[in-house]
Amino acid sequence: MGQTIELKAADGQLVPAYLAPPAGPARGAVVVLQEIFGVNRHIRAVADGFAGDGYLALAPALFQRLRAGVELGYEEADVKAGLALKAAAEALPAPGVLADVQAAIDHAAQASGGKVGVIGYCWGGLLSWRAAALLDRLAAAVPYYGGGMTQPAELARQPRVPVLAHLSDHDASVPLDGVAALRRAHPEVELHLYPAAHGFNCDQRAAWQPAAAALARERTLAFFARHLR
Repeated sequence: MGQTIELKAADGQLVPAYLAPPAGPARGAVVVLQEIFGVNRHIRAVADGFAGDGYLALAPALFQRLRAGVELGYEEADVKAGLALKAAAEALPAPGVLADVQAAIDHAAQASGGKVGVIGYCWGGLLSWRAAALLDRLAAAVPYYGGGMTQPAELARQPRVPVLAHLSDHDASVPLDGVAALRRAHPEVELHLYPAAHGFNCDQRAAWQPAAAALARERTLAFFARHLR
């Protein structure tokens, strides 16, 4: 089981983060970027899962600049609250919460003594895509159904590290024409499309698709094994 630690971003912002250490020496580190629901039980479970696979896992609280202690569920009111927080976070002056992601990457690199990958879900998927292009000390990125990542401004970004993208074939936030645009703009990205909806990885959401989630995780672990060794 993990514990909450405190990170400090370059501008002095203090950011809580859930740290899940491996049982033995770390194979590297994975920074887990939250959905719009905060570092909730699901995100902690994801981090614990990567720790079980031998990685030091770290999940920063990316709404900390707006509100402390955000931990939402998946009901309609939670979705509304999470979307409002995301909009406020996206409106922060640059680099916004990417400064907090960088602080997590830096801590993970130092604590693990190895390479660092970033993985994100929903809003965290979008942030993972941005991190691949903009942040330092990163070796790989895995966005899951990152809402908005196929918009023109995002497609214009150039990843500096290998990217594995998990997208679904009926997702209003990442429509199929956007998926096609991503393939054209970035043939270097390893992209997999699943017969599932947005949020298919989360076993606490109605959209959970166990077969797709299992296959995506298998591919993710193989990807990290290649790039974080």
